[in-house]
Amino acid sequence: MTAPTRSAPRATLATPVDLPPIDRAPLRRLHRRRALQHLAAVVITLFMGVPIYLIALAAFSSRESLNDFPKSLLPTDVSTETINAFLGSAGVLPATLNSLLVGFFTVMLSLLVGAPGGYALARYGFRGRDTYQLFLLLTRALPIVVLSIPLAQLFLTAGVYDSVLAVMLVHTALALPTTILITASIFVSVPRDVEEAALLFGCSRIGAFLRVVMPLALPGIAASSIFTFVLSWNEVLAAAVLTLDNRTLPAQVLTSLRESPLAYRFAGGFALVVPALVFIFLMRRYLLNMWGSALR
Repeated sequence: MTAPTRSAPRATLATPVDLPPIDRAPLRRLHRRRALQHLAAVVITLFMGVPIYLIALAAFSSRESLNDFPKSLLPTDVSTETINAFLGSAGVLPATLNSLLVGFFTVMLSLLVGAPGGYALARYGFRGRDTYQLFLLLTRALPIVVLSIPLAQLFLTAGVYDSVLAVMLVHTALALPTTILITASIFVSVPRDVEEAALLFGCSRIGAFLRVVMPLALPGIAASSIFTFVLSWNEVLAAAVLTLDNRTLPAQVLTSLRESPLAYRFAGGFALVVPALVFIFLMRRYLLNMWGSALR
């Protein structure tokens, strides 16, 4: 007898299922939000970049073209006459060197004192911690003009009046609150486990701070350095009050504006902007690391 053959199963066609329509509204909202963010970034960039461009255009124009009206927005008459006249003015080059020295040592001193302070705020809890942070911010609310006469008297008594050291100390005091708060917010992001692992492998507390915590906190330290340098470079009141012969560049430009021609003013504005932009350009990779990746 032959075994009964099994018939192959018949292929059944799947019945179509009616899918709901795709809701594209969230995607459109996302595209709209990104477009608005890009537009805001462009507007902010133009707001900050157009004045710098106009100052640079005037600084590298001839003296005759500065008086033209309406002035062209394109560099049609490029000349180094204006900037050369400014750089050749009496006291400009020494004042520029003084500003660079003050800015550099202000960054170093503020980090040397402020970074450990920020680390202590981030790692240790103590009574009055929040009040202390608020007090740090309130120190910036006190106008420097109120302190100018007492500071001048103090530096005269100490024998450091009219010196780069006096300006550097004042700028360091002005930058310390923000340095402490910025570095504290960065040290909070560095995990304790990494530091404790370094301690287990034989590092001292200072060694773990220098070898492990500081490299991870470099983006925040770079942001603090940029803020400190720009603050020191642009500060003019303390430098004008505390110095006579050893002025910084902003104080030198400020004291010379009343008797100076228009070309000197534009060239002075350009000279004040360029070093800060160069410093930010050199430190930009640390800022990009801070904005582009999170410390975990």
